[in-house]
Amino acid sequence: MNELEQTGLAAMRDCWITGGPTFDLAPAAWKEIAGTASPDERERRLLAIAAQVLDIGLRPAAPKVLKRRPPLPVLAPPMLPERLRPLLRAALKQAADARRKVRVVTLVASRGFVLHPMDWMPAVSDQNSPDVYAPWIDWQAGVEGQAHAPREKLTEENWDDFYPAARRIALADMRRIEPAAARMLIETKAPGEVAEVRLALIELMRFGLTLEDAPFLKSLSTDRSGKVRELAGRLLARLGEHGRPSDVGTDDPVAELAAFVSEGKSGFIRRRTTYTPAKLKSPAQEQRRAELFETCNLVDLAARFGATEPEIIGAWQFGADNNADILIARMVAASGSDAAVTQMADTLVTDGGKPAMFVVHLTPRLDSRRKRVFIRSILKETNYLGVISLAEGIEAGWLGWDDLTNGQVLPALRSIIGGTDDAMRRGVDDVLETMGFLTTTATAARLIDEVVAAGIPPAAPSLTLLRLNAALTEQSSGTDT
Repeated sequence: MNELEQTGLAAMRDCWITGGPTFDLAPAAWKEIAGTASPDERERRLLAIAAQVLDIGLRPAAPKVLKRRPPLPVLAPPMLPERLRPLLRAALKQAADARRKVRVVTLVASRGFVLHPMDWMPAVSDQNSPDVYAPWIDWQAGVEGQAHAPREKLTEENWDDFYPAARRIALADMRRIEPAAARMLIETKAPGEVAEVRLALIELMRFGLTLEDAPFLKSLSTDRSGKVRELAGRLLARLGEHGRPSDVGTDDPVAELAAFVSEGKSGFIRRRTTYTPAKLKSPAQEQRRAELFETCNLVDLAARFGATEPEIIGAWQFGADNNADILIARMVAASGSDAAVTQMADTLVTDGGKPAMFVVHLTPRLDSRRKRVFIRSILKETNYLGVISLAEGIEAGWLGWDDLTNGQVLPALRSIIGGTDDAMRRGVDDVLETMGFLTTTATAARLIDEVVAAGIPPAAPSLTLLRLNAALTEQSSGTDT
């Protein structure tokens, strides 16, 4: 439509607004269509034609920068039944952050379902959602090409045929089964990637890590990314390799960190060495100590005292300084050997009480059995129930009724629910949300009955995930849509 026709259409619109006839103002082609009808019918026909012109003829063209995306990949598991989607959306809304939302998604995945994309989509940077969502992550990233990852084994030749998320999953599986082959692929392909992708690839070396990986990790000491160099150093430390990055300067951070730890002796007959956090004099020292624990490795700190990893872990005096205890636990999780991690976890769980809560910082590196032992130990210590919600990498839907009744958890929940302390009641909300993730279907249903009988309203938001859990029964796999 040219400018003259647009001006004429505007004049017709003005006539309709004022209630006047527009037939004489209409284009000749329009008059041929409307001319044989009565005056009122002519106006109706002209109005219909004008509406079509405005809605279709004058619709702006799509910008040339727009690109057509391929269809959203269809995931293999069935979608959550339609009748459960309102409950799911309520659980996602109740989740306070992305980590808790992923727990909701993980619980549903553990029962064999995936979510509707209008209810939840993983972010491009998401590395914590269930592996089944990898095609959606890659689709979010706007990667061009095939809709699904190839079924064949990942190789150097078909590397580019895999989307990044699918490639990461394939490499993680290879590191568990064929660690050497996966290392060779990473060693060949990582240098050509940007720093962020390179870091994610090197991080996969933690699976099946052995001394055979040490030469490759040492070669990363000259990598152009500081984060890659630091990660490689921590992985080497897990293998017992000493040394620090070449860019730390002339000062020795390990020696500085050792100054924040007091070496002593205990026992009258059998003297043994102890390591206790030194008294700090200022917040600046507190901050500096935290930085050093984060950047130094356990094996180097132990060597500074002429000790081994087991010796420094066994001699650490837990309870003297909570912040220091957290820092040493995080150091062990980041750079300690597998043996050191399991030693610290087993020691703290055996000690029970407050020391057991520090295991939460080790859970990303614990096996499934030790994670469950940790959770069961915390359930017996009602003062630290909130710690469970901080644990990473725990499984969904396994906690049974016997685990909840083997201690004072239920009596403690009943007491707090029936009390008047609002702060403690808010803490119960977090515990119930965590229980919604951990418990079996049957246990979730029984726990709802217990806490409702204790005084929580049946429609309380804190029960949302428990209700979703209880609804995810075997019968949920029906085909309703």
